[in-house]
Amino acid sequence: MKIEILKDNLKRGLEIVEKIAKKNLTLPVLSNVLLSCEGNFLRLDTTNLETSISWWVLAKIEEGGKIAIPAAFFSSLINLLKEERIHLRSQGKNLILETKNQTTQIQGIDPEEFPIIPKIEKEEIVRISNQKLLEALGQIIEIPSISQIRPEISGIYFSFKKDLLKIVGTDSFRLAEKTIGLKGKIKKEVSFILPQDAVRELINILSREEGYVVIYFSPNQILFENIKEETSHTQVQILSRLIEGEYPKYQEIIPKKYKTQIISKKDDLQNQLKQAGLFSGKISEVKLAVQPEDNRLKIYSESPEIGKNEAYLPVKIKGEAIEISFNYKFLILGLQNIRSSEVIFELNGEEGPGVLKPVGDESYIYISMPIKLS
Repeated sequence: MKIEILKDNLKRGLEIVEKIAKKNLTLPVLSNVLLSCEGNFLRLDTTNLETSISWWVLAKIEEGGKIAIPAAFFSSLINLLKEERIHLRSQGKNLILETKNQTTQIQGIDPEEFPIIPKIEKEEIVRISNQKLLEALGQIIEIPSISQIRPEISGIYFSFKKDLLKIVGTDSFRLAEKTIGLKGKIKKEVSFILPQDAVRELINILSREEGYVVIYFSPNQILFENIKEETSHTQVQILSRLIEGEYPKYQEIIPKKYKTQIISKKDDLQNQLKQAGLFSGKISEVKLAVQPEDNRLKIYSESPEIGKNEAYLPVKIKGEAIEISFNYKFLILGLQNIRSSEVIFELNGEEGPGVLKPVGDESYIYISMPIKLS
């Protein structure tokens, strides 16, 4: 292999692929990045066997080939270089890096030892803009928690039906659903559960790249392919295994009606919950008292070690008076993921789920179970 490449392009690619190339005592090969030549492009590959990331960039290819070298080390070295142009060539299992003022030799491994990145029979589901998918994933990613007992709720659920994509996350105490409208109906209705780590890598990629994403499905794997609009060439691919199992029938817990509805300015409600949270106990409990006769919401918290806090927030109220307790951290997370300046908060009795959603936007819903009052 013998190529010439711009430092900034190589740096950008390494920043994308290196995160999953972590040290692995059992399989040290997984800490490497595979460099290979494809036509006029340099390709970088990393994998942890569950998720694989591939990245392409234009380079001056003088001689083809491939080599695998430690990803984190190579990325650190490239970050420290000052010259704009870099020459790379393989010499046996070593990579020789040359710039105008230096020559560096990096010990690599036999590229044939690097795991083969699976090629799936690609069946396109949909194309969607990076920005639209990025925003949706950002509203869901923090909801699931790792569960060995129920691995299906450890991931993010994707459901493609007709002209809609629904993305869902839950940890059994909270649930969030984001609905995205698609251009035209999809060819095939598909649903799958994507591991949370793979979604985080996808968010990292989408936040750095422009263009659109093509999603391909196979029974056990999913492929996200980022395409540059100006070149129509693949920039990045992320291939991930799927979580087996059936996702909970979450629609059954989304209330169709409410007993009490509050409309509040989002920032005001969030601020008061944060203040109350300073005085909450070990389970982060904050008490809410809805007072329809005065159109106000009482927010109260108390801790024997700290003190107590009581505040009244002017709101619009429909329905019944109620006293109810929530984990304030759960409510704040839901509010942070709402983009509108006003928020709807619907309650369904002391033990029913609380529902947060934006005013004027039906595409996002966030549910939190209350803390049972003693």
